[in-house]
Amino acid sequence: MEFFITAAIAMLIWFVWQLIKAKRFTKFKQHLEKELKPKVFEHIINELNNTRTELLPNNDIHQQATLYYWGQYKVRILQAALLRDIIDEQWLKDTGNIKNSQHLFFIEQDKLA
Repeated sequence: MEFFITAAIAMLIWFVWQLIKAKRFTKFKQHLEKELKPKVFEHIINELNNTRTELLPNNDIHQQATLYYWGQYKVRILQAALLRDIIDEQWLKDTGNIKNSQHLFFIEQDKLA
């Protein structure tokens, strides 16, 4: 009988831990959407404006398509932020989001650029 009680308590603790991890991951994804996405978009628009030439006109339609591509999935927002040095690996470590970013890269690997 004590075995079943101990197993039930251990299982309950494990479920609570999984819930805590899921909430942290969700908060990380919301942070990407609310805080990093505008910074990434601003950087992309500046980058497109600075590289405008006859060969690459980078007009409004091109900018909209580029923003749509990079903003469509959370993993692309993260990838763009890392590629453009908006955030770095140290920021991920300092905020405790290194595992969340690894998990996001794994579950959305088919959507990477």
